[in-house]
Amino acid sequence: MRRRVTYSRNLTLSLSRTCQCYCKYCAFATHQAHLYEPEEVLRIIDGAARRGIKELLVLTGERPEVNPGVAAKLTDYGHADFTAYVAWACERALEHGILPHTNLGVLSGEDLGRLREVTASQGLMLESVAERLMQTVHAGSPTKHPLRRLETIRAAGELQIPFTSGILVGIGETEEERVASLEALAAVHAEYGHIQEIILQNFVPHQRYYGQEPAQIADEAAREYWRTGIDGGGSTRARPELPLPAWANGGKDAGGKAISIADMKRLIAETHRLMPDVGIQIPPNLADWWPELVAAGATDLGGLSANGDHISPEHPFPSPHQVRKRLQAEGYALTERLCVYPQYIDQGWIAQGVLDTIKLKYWSFIPRSGSGRQDPPFAINSDLVPGAIAKGRDGEWLQAEELTALFAETRPEAIEDMRQAADELRAELAGETVTFVVNRNINISNVCTVGCAFCGFGQGKRSPDAYQHDEQEFVRRVLEGIDYGASELCIQSGIHPDWSFDDYLGWLRLAKTTAHDAGTELHLHAYSPMEIAHMCDISELPPAEVFAQLRDAGLGSTPGTAAEVLHDGVRQRISPNKLPVARWVQIIEASHHAGLRSTSTVMFGHIEEPWELAEHMRVIRELQERTGGITEFVPLSFIPFQTLLGRTHGVEEISREENLKHTSVFRLALGRSIPSLQASWVKMGLSAATESLRWGVNDLGGTLMEESISRLAGSYHGTKLDPGQLVAAAHEAGRPAAERTTLYEVRRSYPLKGAGEVPVAA
Repeated sequence: MRRRVTYSRNLTLSLSRTCQCYCKYCAFATHQAHLYEPEEVLRIIDGAARRGIKELLVLTGERPEVNPGVAAKLTDYGHADFTAYVAWACERALEHGILPHTNLGVLSGEDLGRLREVTASQGLMLESVAERLMQTVHAGSPTKHPLRRLETIRAAGELQIPFTSGILVGIGETEEERVASLEALAAVHAEYGHIQEIILQNFVPHQRYYGQEPAQIADEAAREYWRTGIDGGGSTRARPELPLPAWANGGKDAGGKAISIADMKRLIAETHRLMPDVGIQIPPNLADWWPELVAAGATDLGGLSANGDHISPEHPFPSPHQVRKRLQAEGYALTERLCVYPQYIDQGWIAQGVLDTIKLKYWSFIPRSGSGRQDPPFAINSDLVPGAIAKGRDGEWLQAEELTALFAETRPEAIEDMRQAADELRAELAGETVTFVVNRNINISNVCTVGCAFCGFGQGKRSPDAYQHDEQEFVRRVLEGIDYGASELCIQSGIHPDWSFDDYLGWLRLAKTTAHDAGTELHLHAYSPMEIAHMCDISELPPAEVFAQLRDAGLGSTPGTAAEVLHDGVRQRISPNKLPVARWVQIIEASHHAGLRSTSTVMFGHIEEPWELAEHMRVIRELQERTGGITEFVPLSFIPFQTLLGRTHGVEEISREENLKHTSVFRLALGRSIPSLQASWVKMGLSAATESLRWGVNDLGGTLMEESISRLAGSYHGTKLDPGQLVAAAHEAGRPAAERTTLYEVRRSYPLKGAGEVPVAA
């Protein structure tokens, strides 16, 4: 399911608007001498860096150096030609940690190659393959001939340059010619695989800007729109609504009609059909229909340029905040990307100097399957994998280098060996029965002061999305769980700035009293180590005393959440305000010493590295071997969609295959220390959780009934499963099932069909 729409945080540098072409639809070009001075270029780049811009979009007219005035200025600036000046500007951007994307028009292979050394990606719109347009909108524009443009696009493929192209829709072409243009691009992409996205740009008529600077108009319009949310084209100009010229009325077969949303939807469908692996960009500033086009399959909104659209200057882009708010209502997440798409962030596609900038500044955007996100403390040695698998199967300790090699493994045959070993170890330790618990989650409040980048749940106290249940609502939810048959109540919340230690004790007492009055008992599995540490801080009591009072109030066990990755380097990167590793270990150890068992978790699939996961597993296993108090280990795959980390770091949702591979490694890393390995169906989905029963998993977790933390991060796997669904999942995997308590006592057994149909109560 596609859940995210991407954009690039960019700023436009219209280095020269001088152009040799005379396209009828263009308001950008001038035939006067126009060239930014080096001082102005440096000012723009410095300002972009201070605003956190990731992409410098360099736009120019076609061959501006043919103008004698531009040529003279290039000589004065010390550059042999215009490409050299562009390369100089790109080098300055890279020095500021900004990735250049150039769109200079038709170029020779030599010029493309020179720019490849200093750009992350390049682009050129094909516009249309209709040669007859050379007599209408492209009259007097030799480099707009489709063959010339296809030559440049093909040359970029030969040079392995990540490339953006697309078509203009509504400049007099027919529907058949639009599809033919997409087919021409698909043919080149099939040959070289270098087209990362296709832009489907609908034409809107522009006024002429004689004696005015489009870049200034665009910047003014964008600032006004981003400040007020009112798209009026700027404080002194109204957004233009001009009639279509005769040549733009959809071509001879379109009956004089303007481009419609139905036309755009058909083109999105055709692009998906012809180039299923290519992104589809639609401009969100040229028509109000962009949300419908996202629903129809568009995947990208381009660069929401901080200084406006220099091609359509009085049509400002909406701000990322405006777009995100609109998309969130439709169930989509807006996520930043770099100008180069993730699959091209590799030495084969990007020059080393540019790749070094990505590794230094934007390492989290490098795909997990790639190399060099961060330098490892030791060489990753795949030769260690076979021996590590054998040791793990036997329950032996795996060294950091061995675990790192397992987490980094990509060879299918080695991963299958890992799966088999993990499954054998599971059978030895936990048997064939798949367990689950009937529980009810209650997240009392989402008010939180910590500010984790990976969280979509926590809100500031004054946020309109903040909430806190009162006692009446809390009791209603407890009774709802009792009526459902829950044996466990799981209680976790944000770090509320106004709660006292007595408040935390009070929620436990209220839950116990409510259950007692209803004639039953509930196991209270409550309060993360982060919450416990907060209780210690506000009460000025040591963990042992805090746990003693919590236990007296009814606490039955401690969730081993707030672990994320137990490596302080990772924690500093994703949540610098969260408790450090040593404090997390201290809290869990204190729980065990107080006679309260705990779970343990890991949150993986974000920015952590294989060797950092290896360190996490060392900490968990050493803790368990000291105390023996951990009941289960729960891998939690990161959900990026509605989180700051996912939006701004380019973190993709971990694939099903990677998720399962990691699951098997977690089992091998634990050895015989923790018998139970749980799959989180709310994170990975019930289908993948069922498959994980072949990868070392023996437990499917709880029914939940309510799960706000994953849901608000963007999980689309639901928040409740009935016991029958979990039993069916176990049986689908060929395994018997059993309902358990929090501490793994069997309450009810569900044998496989043919082995007794009636559930057996413990």
